[in-house]
Amino acid sequence: MNDDLWPARAFVGEVVPFAATAFREGHDLIGVALVLTAPDGTQSTRPMTPNTADTDRWEVRVPLTSQGNWTYRVRAYADDFATWQHNAGIKIPAGVDVELMFTIGAQLMSAAGADMARTAPERREFRAAAKLLADTTNPLALRLAAVDNPQLVAFIQARPLASLESLSAERTVIVERARAGVGSWYEFFPRSEGAKRAADGSWTSGTFRTAAKRLPAVAAMGFDVLYLPPIHPIGTAFRKGANNSLTVGPNDPGSPWAIGSADGGHDAIHPDLGTVEDFTHFVDRARKLGLEVALDFALQASPDHPWVTEHPEWFTTLPDGTIAFAENPPKKYQDIYPINFDNDPEGIRAESLRILRHWIGLGVNIFRVDNPHTKPLDFWEWLIREVNAEHPDVVFLAEAFTRPALMQALGKVGFQQSYTYFTWRNTKTELAEFFHGLATKTADFLRPNLFVNTPDILTEYLQFGGPAAFKIRAALAAMAAPTWGVYAGFELFENVARVGAEESIDSEKYEYRPRDWAQAATQGTSLAPYITQLNRIRSEHPALRQLRNLDIHASDDDSILVFSKYLAAAETGTGVDDAIIVVANVDPHSVRHTTVHLDVTRFGLEPGATFDVCDLITGAIWTWSADNFVLLDAFTEPVHILRVLGQKPGKASA
Repeated sequence: MNDDLWPARAFVGEVVPFAATAFREGHDLIGVALVLTAPDGTQSTRPMTPNTADTDRWEVRVPLTSQGNWTYRVRAYADDFATWQHNAGIKIPAGVDVELMFTIGAQLMSAAGADMARTAPERREFRAAAKLLADTTNPLALRLAAVDNPQLVAFIQARPLASLESLSAERTVIVERARAGVGSWYEFFPRSEGAKRAADGSWTSGTFRTAAKRLPAVAAMGFDVLYLPPIHPIGTAFRKGANNSLTVGPNDPGSPWAIGSADGGHDAIHPDLGTVEDFTHFVDRARKLGLEVALDFALQASPDHPWVTEHPEWFTTLPDGTIAFAENPPKKYQDIYPINFDNDPEGIRAESLRILRHWIGLGVNIFRVDNPHTKPLDFWEWLIREVNAEHPDVVFLAEAFTRPALMQALGKVGFQQSYTYFTWRNTKTELAEFFHGLATKTADFLRPNLFVNTPDILTEYLQFGGPAAFKIRAALAAMAAPTWGVYAGFELFENVARVGAEESIDSEKYEYRPRDWAQAATQGTSLAPYITQLNRIRSEHPALRQLRNLDIHASDDDSILVFSKYLAAAETGTGVDDAIIVVANVDPHSVRHTTVHLDVTRFGLEPGATFDVCDLITGAIWTWSADNFVLLDAFTEPVHILRVLGQKPGKASA
C-alpha cells in the first residue's frame, strides 16, 4: 500500500510482487530475502533478486495460496560468500592476495561447517570445501572449484553465509477468497425475466421463479456471478415513469433504486417478485449451476420507506421543510432520498449491519454497493471490517464512478472490487494508459471490475460502433482484467440511446424489458457465443486470472492496441508457461493492417526468438517473432487473442 495506512490486499492464487530498497555502505555485496508467514503460521524464506531497471531495488513474486492475513518482513544482510567469491574471482587469476583470498574462503567454509543449525550433510560439505581451499598442494583452479560443488551451491542458496543482518518492520497482506479478485459477472432485472404484457397495456411482473429459467443460459455463457439490482418494495411517491419521466402511468413499475414502501424496506422483497422462499429457491438454483448471486446494497430510500417516518433524522431537511432528494446534476432523482450520516451515525451503522446480516443469512455473499462515494469513508471502513470479521467470504463491489483519489480510497478502506473509468476509455492511447495504471499503480488496493455496460451507461462508442464495438469492448474487458461484467441486452447489441444521454432509451430502470433470447440465438444475432468463448478462454488460462502481469506492447497504427499477459510455469499451477497476446483494432469502423512490435522477454522468450501463436477465437496458427504484420477487420474479427505455443529452435532472422 503506497501510504501504509491500510494493509495491501490480494486474493487466493494471486501472484504478488514483493519489493524493497536495500543497500549498504562500501563495495561488499548484500543479499535480500522475503520472510513470509502464512495464516496458519507456516514461515518461508524467499530470496529476492535485484531489479535491473532500478538500482538497489529487490523483488520476488510469490503466489499467495490461502485465505487470511499473511505477514511479511524483509531481511537484508551482508552476503559474505558472494563478496568473497566476487573478490576471489578477480584477485586470484590476477595473482593478487592469492593465499589471503583462499584463507578467507576457507574460514567462511569452516564457520559454516561448525554451525550446528545446519544438517550433518551440510556441515560435511562445508568442511570438505574448507579443506580443499586451504590445500596449497593443489592447483589454483582445483582449489577454486571447491565452491562450485552443486550440492554446496544448493546449501548456500538455501541458507546464505550472512552477517550484519537487519530486518524490516512486519507488514500484512490481507488475502481474500478468489472470487474477490476473479469473476465474470452478469446483471439482469428479475422482474423483466418472464414479464408479460396484456392487451390493455398492463403488465404481469416476472418473479424469482420465472427468472430462474434464465439461469442455465447465464451459466452456459460461462458467468459465475449473477448480479441483481435492488429486489425490495418500490415507493409510489414521486415514482418515475418511462425514460426517467416525471409523468408516471398506472403500468410503470418504478425504479428499483427507489427503495421502500408500505410493504417494507431494505430487508423486504418486492411482493411482485415472490416470497423469501422463492428467493432462496432462486439462490439455490443459481448455486447448483455454479453461479453466486450478488445483491445491490443501496443506502437510500423512497419517500415511502418506513425509515422516513421512523427515523426522519436520517435525512436532510431543507429550510422550506422538505426533505432533500438525490441528485447528480443534471440528473435528478425525485423518487429517492439520500441518507444523512451526520445526525445518527451509530443508528445508521447498526441498521446497515443488520440488513447485511439478513441477506447473508439468506445465502448472499456478494454485494454491489450503489454510490459508495456519497457516504463517509469511515462508515465503509467500519462496516466492511465488521462484516468480514464475521463472514470473511463476503465481497463488496463499489459502484464508484467518481474522482480518482476517492475511488482509490474506497479500495483502501476495504472494498474488494470497484467499477472504473473503463467504459469511457476507448482509444488506443487511453486504453494503454488505463490498463498500465491498473496493473502497476493501483493493483495493491483497487481491483477493477470492467463492466462493458450498465443500466446507466451506454456510451457513444457502443451507440455508433455497431456489432464490432460490442465485440471489441467484450474482448478487452474479459482479457485485460481478472473480473469483468455484462449487463443484459449487451449480447443483443442494444445500442439505441435516449436523446442527449448515454443511457438506453426505454431504460429497464423504469420499465419492464423482457427480451427474446431464443429468437436472437436462432437468427444468429446474439453475441452470446462470442461471450461464451471469452469466458472459456479465461477459465483455461491462468495468466488471464491475474492483473499485475499485463504488459503493453507497440504497434505502428494509432488504433491497434497490443498487450500481453504471462505466467511462468512455476506460477500457473499447471507446470506449463501461459502466455496470451491480445491485438485489438479499437476502431470499430475500419479494416486495419500494421506491424506490431513485441518485447518477447515479457512472456518468457529469448530476444530474437520465433514462436508459434494460435488464435483462440478462430483457431488459426502463425509463426511470429518480435515484429509481425497483422490485419484486423472490425467487421469480422476485430481482435486476435493469441496463445503463445512455445519458442521454436533457433532465432528469427532479421
